[in-house]
Amino acid sequence: MTGWHVSDHLVDRYAGGRLPESDAWSLEKHLESCGGCALRVSRAVRATAAGPVLAGIREAVLSDVREAARAAAHEPMPAGTHRAAPAGAGSPLPVPTRVRPWARRWPSAGPGAVRVLWALGPAVRGAWLPAVLLVAVGAVALAHGGGIAHARPWLLALAPVVPVVGVALSYGPHADPMHEITAATPSAGLRLVLMRTAAVLAVSLPVLTLAGALLPSSGAPNAAAWLLPGLALTLASLALAGTVGLRAATAVTGGGWLCAVLGPVLAAPGGLTHELGERLSTYLDGALAQGGWAAAAVLCAALLAARRSAFHFLEQS
Repeated sequence: MTGWHVSDHLVDRYAGGRLPESDAWSLEKHLESCGGCALRVSRAVRATAAGPVLAGIREAVLSDVREAARAAAHEPMPAGTHRAAPAGAGSPLPVPTRVRPWARRWPSAGPGAVRVLWALGPAVRGAWLPAVLLVAVGAVALAHGGGIAHARPWLLALAPVVPVVGVALSYGPHADPMHEITAATPSAGLRLVLMRTAAVLAVSLPVLTLAGALLPSSGAPNAAAWLLPGLALTLASLALAGTVGLRAATAVTGGGWLCAVLGPVLAAPGGLTHELGERLSTYLDGALAQGGWAAAAVLCAALLAARRSAFHFLEQS
């Protein structure tokens, strides 16, 4: 708790719904640790036109709870439930274990494991991970089983976009059905975005680099040459997301890379694979190119740190 408390003016504006969203978030955060201010705000809200509505909802909930308690006292417990006795209650209430969503999806996982799975994000939990593995395994199978000796340039062209797509699928209501709940937690914002980005990178970097190392070189850059570009594009997406949103940012960075690499190749009259290898060598090979990508990654990280406050309101709609 700090020495600051909510003023009467802020209480009145909050209760009347006239407080800006950023100030309301700050006030609500303070109420989590200050019982005195929470009591004052609660009284002010109950004094408004919403007070009778809230009182009616509260009474309806309590009435349903009392009815459930009376019914539970005269009915046998369903299978898979246990009784919990609240303090002061005359009869215990059945608490169905089946209502826990994480228990239905991961029956053998404890709460700690569920928290880890939640933090990793929808991309790593969902279809993105099998897609990455399919791309890597498929490229190796085509090169060695299908006799396609020029698979590495195409893998290197697509590899920097893979973590960008994973980040786009990791945060926001379009990807996570629990996003509204997630966004209201103290861990939301940049911290959670970075956790999920790290999970995406931890999967895509080793898998795609190993797959590239198993492919014939065919004049393409080495298998690890895409790592710094992939990191720079991912950080650029995050830095831009604070302004335009995560999906738009990833579309700009990922689409920009694909246009820069594949656009000239598709328009070239010669062989596509040869032109692609030449283009990738220009973008990825040599100390100058890699140094440029490293500098871009550092710059994007600095912009991301400077814009970290924007992530408190990222993807709320």
